[in-house]
Amino acid sequence: MSRAELADFLRRRREALRPDQVSGHPTGRSARRTPGLRREEVAALAAVSNSYYERLEQARAPRPSPQVLAALGTALRLTTAEREYLSRLAGQAAPSAEADRTPVPEDARRVLDRLGPIPAYLVDEWEDIVAWNSAAVALITDFAQLPVEERNTVRLSIRLGSTLCSAPAGVEAAFARQTAADLRATSARHPADRVVGELVNEYAAHSPEFAAAWRSHDVQPRPTLRKHLHHPELGELELDCQTLLLPGTDLRLVIYTADPGSPSATALARLGTPGTAS
Repeated sequence: MSRAELADFLRRRREALRPDQVSGHPTGRSARRTPGLRREEVAALAAVSNSYYERLEQARAPRPSPQVLAALGTALRLTTAEREYLSRLAGQAAPSAEADRTPVPEDARRVLDRLGPIPAYLVDEWEDIVAWNSAAVALITDFAQLPVEERNTVRLSIRLGSTLCSAPAGVEAAFARQTAADLRATSARHPADRVVGELVNEYAAHSPEFAAAWRSHDVQPRPTLRKHLHHPELGELELDCQTLLLPGTDLRLVIYTADPGSPSATALARLGTPGTAS
């Protein structure tokens, strides 16, 4: 159980929940000196004592039961991803065993092969790029020529973000928020993992948006991001970066697509012949 992280998560979710989002809440009847709901209001909604909930937010309470966690999840209007994260912080979901970097399943490689000119790669829980197709090489970089530790979406973002890839105006922080959500979920599954801590520190030093999202315990997945790529041969491309979880694995498939009929779609079709590598 991570008492400090649990306390911080509960406080931030309580402060983010407006009274008018709670059914039957008597809004507007008294001045509020705290953002969001009060502690006693969350305690009442979850049917726990005020003192117990206060101790939870002060990192002084014993481990909450699954029933209490379910009640808190309902009271705070948590999403499915947030409920799973809450359970892991509270020690009710066993941390995942330290995973061996097992070979990429052959059926996953076949998926990459069959995507043809659609750039795609596979990432694991640590944001490492573990397999890719030739279209991804043609679009982004030759991953095989990178040191293994640099085949990582966080480190590539730090290295190439200002030269290869950018975001449309208004959504510049979307990738940082998505990465914070992914790494928060990984840190809850592997709380003692050193690599996660290193990635968090590296990216937080580079991106204030990531640091803010990390502090907020954002664990909500964002399956689609819009990106602008500055390709040396194809020119400016506007693409959607979509992430799909491969069932039965901890791997995610990341694919780059363009709006049908757009100049970016025409440019993508000119990328190299299909194939995979890793």
